[in-house]
Amino acid sequence: MSKINANEIKFLKNRSIIKFEGEDFLGEIGIDGRIFKALTLARISVGVISQQAIENGISILVHEKDSEKAVNCLIDEFEAERKSGKVSQIYSINNVSVLGFVTEDFNKVLAELARNNVFPLLLNQIAAEKHVNIVVTSSQDEKAKNIIESEISKKPKTVHLAIIGHGNVGKTLIEQVLESSEEIKRRKKIDLKVVAVANSRKIAFNKKGFDSKWSDEVLTSENPSDIQKLINFSKENQLENLIVVDNTASKDFVKNYHTLVEKGFDLVSSNKIFNTLPISEYRQLRYTLNKNNRRYLYETNVGAGLPLIDTIKLLHLSGENITRIKGVFSGTLSYVFNSFSVRDDKFSTIINEALEKGYTEPDPREDLSGNDVARKLLILARELDLINEFEDINVQNLVPESLLSVSKSEFLSRLEELDVEYQKIKENQEEGHVLRYVGDLHGDLQKEKGELDVKLISVPATSALGQLKGSDSIFEIYTESYGEHPIVIMGAGAGAKVTARGVFGDILRVSETK
Repeated sequence: MSKINANEIKFLKNRSIIKFEGEDFLGEIGIDGRIFKALTLARISVGVISQQAIENGISILVHEKDSEKAVNCLIDEFEAERKSGKVSQIYSINNVSVLGFVTEDFNKVLAELARNNVFPLLLNQIAAEKHVNIVVTSSQDEKAKNIIESEISKKPKTVHLAIIGHGNVGKTLIEQVLESSEEIKRRKKIDLKVVAVANSRKIAFNKKGFDSKWSDEVLTSENPSDIQKLINFSKENQLENLIVVDNTASKDFVKNYHTLVEKGFDLVSSNKIFNTLPISEYRQLRYTLNKNNRRYLYETNVGAGLPLIDTIKLLHLSGENITRIKGVFSGTLSYVFNSFSVRDDKFSTIINEALEKGYTEPDPREDLSGNDVARKLLILARELDLINEFEDINVQNLVPESLLSVSKSEFLSRLEELDVEYQKIKENQEEGHVLRYVGDLHGDLQKEKGELDVKLISVPATSALGQLKGSDSIFEIYTESYGEHPIVIMGAGAGAKVTARGVFGDILRVSETK
């Protein structure tokens, strides 16, 4: 290939590699000359010639239309060597493309290609000129070109997003991405494109990236929701830097995480399900992520947009001995008990008010059961390398047994049955105390398992927990170094905007490391 300049890529399609393999023969003087002479006499132009000692082979690049002729020509030229066994086989690999470029750091380019599952079939370097030629399959050439361009020039890196779930959080996230995309491209040199949007029924695709009319395209899509369709779409369109964003609460969708990672996707998730599966599955995904050099971020699993998981990870990785994590983990139950503790209204009135404000799930029992808090507590325990399972958690269910199995409508009609019990609990507190529903990870956290409790407690109104307002969450992280003075993280722990912004932050963190 001719000499090229910095920031320029020579791109040749419709090429073939002629593989020439043999034992104790390729080091002989004149082999390259014989190959060139034979192909020149046959009027076949040779692009690149490269020796691979490991494979005992030589690779020659020719135009695809000449591949069959080149193989036959070389078979004739080396007939004697083939009969003696010095040459074992001569064959072609078709449908390849060549990319030639100049780079200061070829290893970085190679690492980025590998991150996107692009592995050159052939590479040829001229070290003095920092000139590199690589050969890839035609099915990956556009993707390889885009990656190389981003690495050797100042062109923004394109990151392709597949948004799974477009309810309150998913819809808000898409709007945030679209509103911020130009600013992010300018400041961070990252071009975010939402190329797929799915719910449980259908999935819509747009290679160029959805715009503000994305919901219309999802509505009119005829593609049934299928993860294999997403994988095929990304492969057929040679999309690089892929991130799947799971904004669902689906037990079924998390089953796709392993496959997605193996197919080259990074993961960002507000879905708590996977991180609370049995510890064997939890660890297996981490192994798969490590093996495939992929990332999985889930800061919003606990605390919505609050920097809780990151803080705990950093403390733990730095060798800090975390001795206890305690707090109000549920924005819903924070609102319920913050309100009930200081107002004269009945417990059922507060629940109905929270339901009307959209703070609770459609069936408030999902919040009152304590299972959501328990899942969050388990996620934090596993960040400390504890092997607790969900069954290890002591959970106080706030719903009377008589109302556990009835329909949602019947439960809501009988909410007042909770009033007497909770009024009694409220009145039996010490003076100056308030009610809080807390998660508490404690015990000897240097052992394999910690103690996990989720329960309603009474605390002094002047304490950090007692001063909580509205639907805010609070987390107290106790460590050996800080003693009785915990690290306190407090703020909005729920809401579509806050959660979506937290997911957006994870997307940017993954994008910046690509």
